[in-house]
Amino acid sequence: MIKLGRTGLTVSRVGFGGIPIQRPPFEEAVSTIHRALDLGVNFIDTSIGYGDSEIRIGKAIQGKRDKVVLATKGSWRSREAVENSIDGSLSRFGTDRIDLWQFHNIPSLNDYDAVLRPGGAYTAAKNALSDCKILHLGFSTHNIDVAILGVESGLFETVMFPFDFVAREAEEQLIPLARKNDVGFIAMKPFAGGNIKNARLAMKYLLQFPSVQIIPGIEKAHEIEEISDILAQSWELSVEDNVMMDEIRGELRGIFCRQCLYCMPCQSGVEIWPITIFRGLDHLWPKEQMAAGWIVQAAKSGENCTQCGVCETKCPYSLPIRELIKDNLMFYSSDRHLLRK
Repeated sequence: MIKLGRTGLTVSRVGFGGIPIQRPPFEEAVSTIHRALDLGVNFIDTSIGYGDSEIRIGKAIQGKRDKVVLATKGSWRSREAVENSIDGSLSRFGTDRIDLWQFHNIPSLNDYDAVLRPGGAYTAAKNALSDCKILHLGFSTHNIDVAILGVESGLFETVMFPFDFVAREAEEQLIPLARKNDVGFIAMKPFAGGNIKNARLAMKYLLQFPSVQIIPGIEKAHEIEEISDILAQSWELSVEDNVMMDEIRGELRGIFCRQCLYCMPCQSGVEIWPITIFRGLDHLWPKEQMAAGWIVQAAKSGENCTQCGVCETKCPYSLPIRELIKDNLMFYSSDRHLLRK
């Protein structure tokens, strides 16, 4: 257990990420959440955008609400939308309060300014705090500049940012800054969006940072059981562990998108970042959602790609974005993907 920054909340070192819990049958999802709670997990995080995840979690915590630190997110930028988002989450969870509500994925400095516009989204969130609909306020982002600005602002109690042994951008500045400002640091994507297959290595690396709270996405009970077993063993990284991590970093260096959005916008209207992570999404989202909504729109936008290469000049990680777009669109349209059970 650790203290989550100045929220004062005491949370399990490893939490429960709510994206994949949409995938299994409803009762199995509820049973998986119960198993996580039995193993000592008390922090559950999801979002209004994760299908029926909030409903499933709400069902699972009935009669257990006081034992759970409940967190969710909304990406809305207007006052009315934030109000509706928070009220909707409360209704789906079947609770009278959300312990931690977060602005979901603030992708750029312009979006950050939009959140803080006087009388707008941030005002609505503060009003919800005053009304005790939410008890604490945070934000998530994949953009390091936004993360640093938000942590230094004093306006948020937590920051959620990608952190794993491949995407280590937070290690040098953001984590120490969060600790200095008493802002809780929540590490999303501990397995690099499904790219790291070795759970033991992934968890051991993150456990080297005592102020970091980790939220792996959980679909099956055996996944949280495996993580629980890892925590019960030595957290010390061996020479062999470091060699293996270096090898995996080398393998993923040219294909792993951090979703920082520095490549955007595309002059041809291509939704670059969703396309580059289609393979990862396929391991997290239900099949029917992979064939609907914003994912389909992103795939269609890929038809506009002229292979101009401007996006690659803006990528801070020198990814071969044009190649990734072609590869992921081919994967998305393949019979193997469409017929996946």
